[in-house]
Amino acid sequence: MFSLFKENVRIAFDSIKSQLLRTILTVLIIAIGITALVGILSAVNALENTISSDFASMGANTFNLQRYESEVRMDGGREKINPIIGYREVKRFKEAFEYPGTQTSISFTGTSSAEVKYGNEKTDPEVSILGVNEFFLSNSGLELEAGRDITYFDVQNNNNVAILGSDFQDGLFENEDPIGKTISVRGVKFTVIGILESKGSTFGNNQDLRVLIPIEIARSVFTQPSINYNISVKVDNKEMLEGAEDEAIITFRNIRGLNPIEENNFGMGRSDDLINRIFSITSYLNMAAWAISIITIFGSSIALMNIMLVSVTERTREIGVRKALGAKKNTIATQFFMETLIIGQLGGLLGILLGILIGFGISAAAGFNFVTPWVAILWATGITILVAVLAGSYPAAKAAKQDPIESLRYE
Repeated sequence: MFSLFKENVRIAFDSIKSQLLRTILTVLIIAIGITALVGILSAVNALENTISSDFASMGANTFNLQRYESEVRMDGGREKINPIIGYREVKRFKEAFEYPGTQTSISFTGTSSAEVKYGNEKTDPEVSILGVNEFFLSNSGLELEAGRDITYFDVQNNNNVAILGSDFQDGLFENEDPIGKTISVRGVKFTVIGILESKGSTFGNNQDLRVLIPIEIARSVFTQPSINYNISVKVDNKEMLEGAEDEAIITFRNIRGLNPIEENNFGMGRSDDLINRIFSITSYLNMAAWAISIITIFGSSIALMNIMLVSVTERTREIGVRKALGAKKNTIATQFFMETLIIGQLGGLLGILLGILIGFGISAAAGFNFVTPWVAILWATGITILVAVLAGSYPAAKAAKQDPIESLRYE
């Protein structure tokens, strides 16, 4: 049995080699569909993995009070303009919000184009400076690679301390330990007390090129009007999240003096809500990948069936000789089916390799965290097998049913 199978495989390869150009074109047609599927799914998976790694660290038990909702809100056909969240409001909220098992982080971005100096060295004017309180790191899911966090006493005592992003180690402090060194921001000196772990870049935003300083000091350095502050609340027990959100909304409505019939003039956001919204967008990309690949694979199935029907016609005399020598219908059908399966798998393998390369290239260019798309690879393998089965069944059956006498007469 095995020897017969081995012989059919050998004959299949010999037939493929004899029709090399036709086979290559068919393989390429199949590969295009698989490349589209694997390439797009690889890029989408890399995007989802990057988003998950960026936001999952914040946890599903963290929510933010912010100026706007995550989704655009409209009022009478015009965009509703909410007032900024000022310092007095965030300070009153932190004092008034006493929900059990929570911690409140307040912060603001002083600038995204600062120049940081150390000795005779300085950075490009592209550093973000954030004023934060003692809970900012834990609420944001950030980790320290070295040093310590900003404490309550640093904030209350206006200590000139700073935590740097990981990029400063390879830039401003090359071959030096930044901890304990003194940097200058807008002429104000800060002692470096910590270095953040690398977070990479998301959508062109470098998260490793930023400086965290105590919020009270930051307010004295950055005095521009209309600074918008951020409030982040972390709940220890996820089951108490909804209760904490309701309490936070009531507290902030009271701070803003809203009466019961007025709508909120501020937004509420959760990290997992943002992830779900983005994933709903990427689902459309997945659908597009499947639509493109199905159309292309349908065309490749027709092409593969056509090449096998032509092959059956061209080898009619060979089929007659093999039947005259005792070959059974199953043997003839297996021979042609094997050829179809080999061509299909060659196209699938080429498509998978090209798709992974394309997905990796897109991920590298966009700064996404690439992961091997095993699910897409399994789907691609299954699809190529299905294509081979559908495209090869009819030609194989046609070859097996041929009359040996009529086949021997064929010229």
